[in-house]
Amino acid sequence: MPKNPVDVHVGNRLKLRRALVGMSQDRLGQIVGLTFQQIQKYEKGANRIGASRLYQFATILDVPPAYFFEGLEGQPVIARNGTTLQAAVPDAIPAPAFGREDVDLLRAFHLVRGPALRRRLIDLVRAMADAADADADTETRAA
Repeated sequence: MPKNPVDVHVGNRLKLRRALVGMSQDRLGQIVGLTFQQIQKYEKGANRIGASRLYQFATILDVPPAYFFEGLEGQPVIARNGTTLQAAVPDAIPAPAFGREDVDLLRAFHLVRGPALRRRLIDLVRAMADAADADADTETRAA
């Protein structure tokens, strides 16, 4: 049976938040009375996280339970019988999976004090991304 996209998304958000606070899978498992393997299955979306367990994670990781669903709007939902239910927003952008570099960047960003400097960093990263896209477009046309 394929993984449910909602479970994968919630698992990715769990992994991201756990990594951002610097907690290992083993430590989170110890706190809630699970093995690190079970935490790993949750993070990969292989196992569904129940509501009470999700609330427990939210409390431990100091986020509201809704945090785990942010960015999920418009994603398909798979019913128990395997039928895919489409959301009302047909062209939603899928939520990205986060890697080690993403987490490192977010950790460093949260250490920056002052909203003006943080805004300048965001603008800088966007400008760099735009320049990289422009360079890629130029190379594609030249080829």
